[in-house]
Amino acid sequence: MIKAVNEIRVKKGRVDEVAPRFSTAKSVHTFDGFILMEVLIKENTDEYDVIEVCTTWEDHASFDAWRESRATKKAHASGGSEEKSEDNPILGAELSTYEVFVQHHPEK
Repeated sequence: MIKAVNEIRVKKGRVDEVAPRFSTAKSVHTFDGFILMEVLIKENTDEYDVIEVCTTWEDHASFDAWRESRATKKAHASGGSEEKSEDNPILGAELSTYEVFVQHHPEK
């Protein structure tokens, strides 16, 4: 099992413009191997706000299949390039993947 974390840096004070974009599931939840999505807003940041979009997958192949389909769709929609305007609240993003080594759940 893997967890993919997309850390999105947002201009200070503008996290409320970006976070709601993740409130409604788009299509990620329909992909084989998808387990869970969480959106975290980091507290107590100084220079910029941080949103972490965390998805959990059964394996790398499932995550890679989702990324490939998303990249293809994005490239066709934007002609392969994205414009950044001065008013865009998003400063940048960084994707990291992790192997889920252990999970503890409450006893039932």
